[in-house]
Amino acid sequence: MKGQGVVCFVTVKEGITSNRDLGEELKKHIRKVIGPVATPDEVRFAAALPKTRSGKIMRRLLKQIAAGELIKGDTTTLEDINVIAALSAASGED
Repeated sequence: MKGQGVVCFVTVKEGITSNRDLGEELKKHIRKVIGPVATPDEVRFAAALPKTRSGKIMRRLLKQIAAGELIKGDTTTLEDINVIAALSAASGED
């Protein structure tokens, strides 16, 4: 039985197209460089990540989005609240 899995949230540089093939390529690269234990179960592409005004990524929110949970806790320090809406909507598509 498996507990939690690894989900990668990836932002790509301008001009790079995010697609399923790129996700598979990233999984293979992680498996080769770090090892099979670190291979992500899922790769999600995002235009931006939830950051505080000081620029720190809010990992707590990414964990809640990956688990499909409702966002709980303080979000007043978010730089852009629309990032959460976009990530939540994108996770519902898959």
